[in-house]
Amino acid sequence: MKIFLKGFCIGLLCLSLLGLLWFLVLQPGLTNGEAQALKKEYAQPLPGAESSGVLPAGKEQLEPESLVDLPALQTEYPDIKGWISIPGTCVDYPVLQSSADDPEYYLRRTYKGEWRTAGSIFFQWDCSAESQNTVVYGHNMNDGTMFAVLQKMTDEAFRNEHSKILLQTSNGLREYQIAAVLKTDITKFRFNRTEFADHADFLSFQKELFAQSLYESQTIHGEDCRLLTLVTCSYEWENARTVVIAAEVR
Repeated sequence: MKIFLKGFCIGLLCLSLLGLLWFLVLQPGLTNGEAQALKKEYAQPLPGAESSGVLPAGKEQLEPESLVDLPALQTEYPDIKGWISIPGTCVDYPVLQSSADDPEYYLRRTYKGEWRTAGSIFFQWDCSAESQNTVVYGHNMNDGTMFAVLQKMTDEAFRNEHSKILLQTSNGLREYQIAAVLKTDITKFRFNRTEFADHADFLSFQKELFAQSLYESQTIHGEDCRLLTLVTCSYEWENARTVVIAAEVR
């Protein structure tokens, strides 16, 4: 009986370790692989670069591989509303969006609707790329995938090297530049606001936002700028978040 119990306990321990390996390592890696396979399947070169392999004038700063055939992709997966990438990092994912009825539907689901620990990168339900503040969420995965890289944006050297964010939506490809990094939570500051009463309200929001940055931010970008707010979990206190704010480059 003792030998049986010992073998049973060892077997149970092995199964638990395999479960943790699948949960913490293999699943996030699978999510990354699926995203890259999806991008390869729906790849679309920049306009004018198809035959020559040369970027069109004025597009030298944009990578050809950052584009996908979004209309074709949405025919198959209508909840994919865009594609986000931070060049030089693993962030290169489709961006999903659900509805007000289930705003966190993609928190633990893939673009196929399958359950997955890493979930998906997703827009807040009440915004779009046309919003003055477009809010995007992603998990802070232990293996460094999804939005885990946002934690590194507190380091000045890393941030300067990876300050560009590309967001492709049905309205085209937009470039954003990181302008602020916050450690906060929704009770301290409503960083996820998407609607503003008027220009003065939006400017006041920007001022408060940049005042809370971990480093000295750029000047207020103006009433007609668009902000991209990337959000992931942080662990300095309960419900803490790392929030990276980027302003559209025009």
